[in-house]
Amino acid sequence: MSSLDRVPGDHNIYIGGMFSLRRKDAFQKANITHVLSVLRMGLDRELFDPFHHMQIEVDDVEDENLLVHWPSTNKFIQEGLDGGGGVFVHCAMGKSRSAATVIAFLLQKHRIMPQEALDLLRQARPICEPNEGFMHQLQLFHEMNTPDDVESSPVYQRWMYMREVEMSRACGQAPDADKIRFEDEHTQSIDKARFEMKCRKCRRPLATSQFLEQHSKSTLEDKKIEKTGNPSLADCAHYFVDPLSWMRHELEQGKVEGRLECPKCRTNVGKYAWQGMQCSCGTWVVPGISLSRSRIDEVKARATAPGLGIRRPPGLQDSQTERNATIAVKLNL
Repeated sequence: MSSLDRVPGDHNIYIGGMFSLRRKDAFQKANITHVLSVLRMGLDRELFDPFHHMQIEVDDVEDENLLVHWPSTNKFIQEGLDGGGGVFVHCAMGKSRSAATVIAFLLQKHRIMPQEALDLLRQARPICEPNEGFMHQLQLFHEMNTPDDVESSPVYQRWMYMREVEMSRACGQAPDADKIRFEDEHTQSIDKARFEMKCRKCRRPLATSQFLEQHSKSTLEDKKIEKTGNPSLADCAHYFVDPLSWMRHELEQGKVEGRLECPKCRTNVGKYAWQGMQCSCGTWVVPGISLSRSRIDEVKARATAPGLGIRRPPGLQDSQTERNATIAVKLNL
């Protein structure tokens, strides 16, 4: 397709396919000064004279990491607009890669939802349809508040970790030790924990509710409330949790699956399988890192963070403000 479609709004942004580059008259009429190419292809540089040109070499496949490029593409688009000119964003057909990139700019500029931005874009170019992988990345970009540095975002880091797990699983291997993300080392505060899980034999705290994997359709709030007053996954035989630092010795051995022992009394408290495992509720969880409900006691979390038994980030000290926040959370249980 050779059409040059203007994105609705008060910004001078256009979207199209690569054949639109031949329409020099349309470019001149639209006062286009910047061209952003979002495709992996050798391009004739003469096509881009006298424009400012940027190329992002990506394929239109669902596992392509386009998210990491959006801070730089957003900056390029904004520079073109600030200069008083127009910006043309294209891929091969003006359908998926370019559409996702324009949507990423709209998310940052207008603080709207990905679907809202896509609906807006389709008013000008109905064929716009980012692939499912790009739409998921747009949702992540929105959740992390469209930062200028996505790589430092915990949301991005966790997404990359899950990609590593999936790649390892596809190869029938465990993730490399340096790729495993231990969530309690990346969480800035544990004050939101509503309950903790302790070894039934020695009472050593093993995890808190904030590290639970919500693996079923029902949320914790929708589940049966037991006598402790805490929501519980009553239909499941296991608690599925994130990798935690006390599991490091076992998880970094490179085994695809194995058992988890309480670090204090060495009782078998769970198991793991990087390729995933099926819960008793029928849900398949990847990766499967589980604590057995028959070996765990669920109790209300203590008011002060150190009592939760999860290692606090270095340098994070108690303060009166922190203690007050903890009490407030406890009262809302």
